[in-house]
Amino acid sequence: MQGSLRKPVLTVLRWQLVATAASTLLAGVLAEGHGAASAALGGSVSIVSGVVSATVASLGKAGSAGEIVLFALGAEAVRIGLIVVLLGLVLFTYEDIVVAAFLGTFVPTILIFSMAFFVREHK
Repeated sequence: MQGSLRKPVLTVLRWQLVATAASTLLAGVLAEGHGAASAALGGSVSIVSGVVSATVASLGKAGSAGEIVLFALGAEAVRIGLIVVLLGLVLFTYEDIVVAAFLGTFVPTILIFSMAFFVREHK
């Protein structure tokens, strides 16, 4: 990953992992095994799509502002496409999914990823 992407992405990935772990523990207490698994899968969809998106964004060698925007849009398109595929995969293959736990983890972790824009380097 490029230096400019590394800190924000690693920071939000850490936040996503903490949120996923907390949700998984809570769902495990409230809805037992399938609840915990559903929460873990919800967070995983967001985490995996974010990592792939950041990787795609870091592959580009942009020289102009326009190229930077195109690489960012391409990375976001990959992220959204992967989210759709992974959501479908989980929802259609996991018969005992606890939808509240799944979405209750997925939605906050997706929102956390969008906060990468606000993470700053401290010099």
